[in-house]
Amino acid sequence: MKLFTTKQIKQLDAYTITHEPISSIQLMERASVAITDWLLQYFEKPQAVLVVAGAGNNGGDGLAVARLLATCGFEVEVLLISDGGKLSADCEVNLKRLKEQGKVKIVETHGCASFENKKKTKKETQSIESLLNATPAVIIDALFGSGLNRPLEGLYADVVKQINKANATVISIDIPSGLFGEDNTHNNPENIVKATITLTIQFPKIAFLLPENELFVGNWHIIDIGLHPLGIEQTNSPYYFVDSQSIPPQKKRSKFSHKGNYGHALFIGGSYGKMGAAVLASRACLRSGVGLLTAHIPECGVNILQTTAPEAMCFPDKDHSYISMLNEELTPYSAIGIGCGLGTEPTTAKVLKHILENATQALVLDADALNILSLHPEWLSLIPPQTIITPHPKEFERLTESYKNRFHQLTIALSFSKKYRIFVVLKGAHTAIVCPDGSVYFNSTGNAGMAKGGSGDILCGIILSLLAQGYTPKESAILGVYTHGAAGDKAAQLKGQSAMIAGDIIEQL
Repeated sequence: MKLFTTKQIKQLDAYTITHEPISSIQLMERASVAITDWLLQYFEKPQAVLVVAGAGNNGGDGLAVARLLATCGFEVEVLLISDGGKLSADCEVNLKRLKEQGKVKIVETHGCASFENKKKTKKETQSIESLLNATPAVIIDALFGSGLNRPLEGLYADVVKQINKANATVISIDIPSGLFGEDNTHNNPENIVKATITLTIQFPKIAFLLPENELFVGNWHIIDIGLHPLGIEQTNSPYYFVDSQSIPPQKKRSKFSHKGNYGHALFIGGSYGKMGAAVLASRACLRSGVGLLTAHIPECGVNILQTTAPEAMCFPDKDHSYISMLNEELTPYSAIGIGCGLGTEPTTAKVLKHILENATQALVLDADALNILSLHPEWLSLIPPQTIITPHPKEFERLTESYKNRFHQLTIALSFSKKYRIFVVLKGAHTAIVCPDGSVYFNSTGNAGMAKGGSGDILCGIILSLLAQGYTPKESAILGVYTHGAAGDKAAQLKGQSAMIAGDIIEQL
C-alpha cells in the first residue's frame, strides 16, 4: 500500500470528485456511512455519544456520523465549535441535515478564545464544560482533520484537554485532533487528542507509524471510502506500508532441486558468553530455507552450536573466546552475515574490515558489526553498495548522530542510506526499511512481545538466508522483516506477549 502525505490525500479526494465523478458532499456521506458501519460492529449496543465537531470537513464527517448513529438508536449530543460562525460548505449541509432530523441536541459555540477569556460568555463556557465533564461513554473527535499545520491554541486547546481528561472511549475520525500528518517535532503534545481508536480514512497517516505518536493515535483502523484507484496509481510516493498482499513472492522450490540450489550462507558471530546470539541467528537462517550454512564462531562455541543447530557446519576460530581471524575463503558463499554476539575486540574488528574490503557477496551487518563501525567511522566508506544493516535505535544513533524522534531518525537514515548506497532496517514497531533510492517501507507485522533479547539476531539470520537464496537485498529486507514479525505474531498467540521468548519466533517461521 502506498502511503501519502496529507497534502496528497487532499489531492486524491479532489481527483475522485472530478473523475468518478461524485460530489464532495456525496463523498463525505460515503465516508460517514463507512465510519458508522464500523462503529455499529464495534459496539454491541447503542451508547451515549458526544460528537465534538469543528467547522471544517472533519467536523462535517462528525455531524453526518452523529445523524446516522441517532438513526440507529444511539443517544447523541453534538458540541460544534466554529471560528466566527463560518463552516465549510459540506459541514454546513450536514448541520442542516442534523437539525432537520431533530434527534440530536446541538450546542454551538463561536470564536476560539480560551475558557478563561472574559470575551466568552459565562453561559457558553459552562455549556461547553458541562458537556465535556458529563463523561459520556464515547466521545467522537471530529474537531480537526489531517490538514492542520500549526499547534492548537485557545478554546480548541482547552477542548482537547477536557477530552483527554474525560473517562470515555475516544474515537478520532481520520486523525486525532491536533496531530500533524507527518512531522510533529514542533507540535505541542499537550494540545493533541489522546484517542483510544483512530478511524483513518483510506490510508494510515505517516505519523501513525512513528513511536512518538502512539499516545495520541491509539489503535488505528483503515476505513476504505473508495478513492479513485487511478488517482492512487498515478500519485507517486516514497512511502509504502507492507502487508500480506504486497510482500515479495516466495521462490518456488523445484521437485528435483538439491541443497546447492538454495545458497550457501556464511555466518560470523558469537563470543564467550554471547553464543546464544550465534545460535539464534544460525537456527533462524536454517529455518528460513537456506541450502547450506557455515558458521564461523570462536572455539568455545563449537559444541554449543553443533548441539543446538546440528544442520549448520562449524568453522571454529583459532581463538577460544572471540573471532580473531578469517580462516576460510569467501568465494564459496552466496551471502555473508556478521555481528550477532560478535564482540568488539580489536582483532575481531580487523576481520570485519577484511570482509568489507574483500567480499563480493551480499552482506547483512548487525549488532556488534555496527558497533565496530561506530568506533571506526572511517570504515563506513568501505561498506559495499547494497549491503543491509539492521540497527536497533541506539546502534543507529551511535553509527550516525542523535535524533529528536523517529521522524528525525528517518530523515537521517534516508541521507545515510543514499550516501553509502545501503539498506537501513530501523528496527522497532512498524520497522522501517530505508532504501538507497529514497523509498521507505513500513512493516505491518510484529508485536511488543518481540521486545526481548535475541529477536534481532533472528531477523539477521532470516535476512541472511534470503540473501543466500538469491533474493535481492530489497526483497530480502522487506520479506525478512515481514516474516519475522508474522512469526512473532503467531508466537504471541501461542505464548502471550509477556511469556514468549525470541526462540519462539524461530519455531513459528
